[in-house]
Amino acid sequence: MIQVDIQKNLGTFQLNIHFQSESRRIGILGPSGCGKSMTLRSIAGVERPDSGRILVDGQVMFDSNRHINVKPQKRGIGYLFQNYALFPTMTVAENIGAGLKGTSGQKKEQVACMVERFQLVGLEHHLPGQLSGGQQQRAALARIMAYQPEVLLLDEPFSALDDHLKEHLQQEMAELLKDYGGTVILVSHSRDEIYRFCQELVIMDGGYDICHGRTEAIFRKPRYIRAAQLTGCKNIVEMKRLDEHHASVPEWGFLLKTRQEIPADTTHLGIRAHDFVPLWEEPPFDPGRAEPGSRPVDGVPQAGPGSRPVNCIPVQIRSMARLPFEDRYYLQGAEENMEICWFLQRDLQQAVAEKGLPRWLTVPEEKVLFLREKPFP
Repeated sequence: MIQVDIQKNLGTFQLNIHFQSESRRIGILGPSGCGKSMTLRSIAGVERPDSGRILVDGQVMFDSNRHINVKPQKRGIGYLFQNYALFPTMTVAENIGAGLKGTSGQKKEQVACMVERFQLVGLEHHLPGQLSGGQQQRAALARIMAYQPEVLLLDEPFSALDDHLKEHLQQEMAELLKDYGGTVILVSHSRDEIYRFCQELVIMDGGYDICHGRTEAIFRKPRYIRAAQLTGCKNIVEMKRLDEHHASVPEWGFLLKTRQEIPADTTHLGIRAHDFVPLWEEPPFDPGRAEPGSRPVDGVPQAGPGSRPVNCIPVQIRSMARLPFEDRYYLQGAEENMEICWFLQRDLQQAVAEKGLPRWLTVPEEKVLFLREKPFP
């Protein structure tokens, strides 16, 4: 179990993060400069927060009120830096054995075990500069795991790699860590990496935690505007809740009608670019609904201003980009300055090729994200 509740003043930047998790695979997702690495450094003990508390499996690592700040080497935490931080003048074997305790024979045996486990046989006498990126990563992991840490912190381990190598090393690391029983915290600005590796997720922005919970649940219902953006939602627009099952979306020119209840605090609607459904025939229309707070005249509820399509957006194409596995359309909604992103995958490309571009995009209710701003202290 990891519990982090810390604050740190960095001049113009304030770190104020709180999360708790019993998962063994935790991800921290956020843009560059949001405080992700500082959070890891605080957990590792490399940085000292100004106030707060850090617990690892019930053990207090930091508590400002009780004046507890356990030294990094006493925390049982391994930290894999972005650049792997291998000693450049030491061989692979020397790097793995650096700092190990025990007799010469015990250390040699431990190094040999790590060399075999992390597939470094034959590279023991190589310097880091003679290794590929994947080999350096395995050597750095071997050095950390030789200490048998209870927690492993991974700080953007794939950020400097090209896409082909990144995919290979992600799979390789997943295999290497498959039998690791400790807790892994992965920091990344890549939602794909986080989704692939992590059971639970903390989303950060501007030094604050926006939300945390099960990774799949947050991607499915991010709740907050910034969380939706950071999990890849490209279409977010203001909406006006009319009642429990209706909302007006003027910038997209349609009326949202739902079976489920629309949360009362919803201010924005989001839909991911892959989730629109094309519609070639005319959609259903609503004759217009009364705005909230309007009064009946002679006992008759008053209609709203004009007829609107229900759960369908009228669109016109602005531009498109053809990619190997999908076509990306950038469309104009009801408002001229409102761009809508529609990513069309292979299963629908044939239909569009035959029928042409649709005049309408359907908004499936089950794909709608009901969003609001995150209140910060």
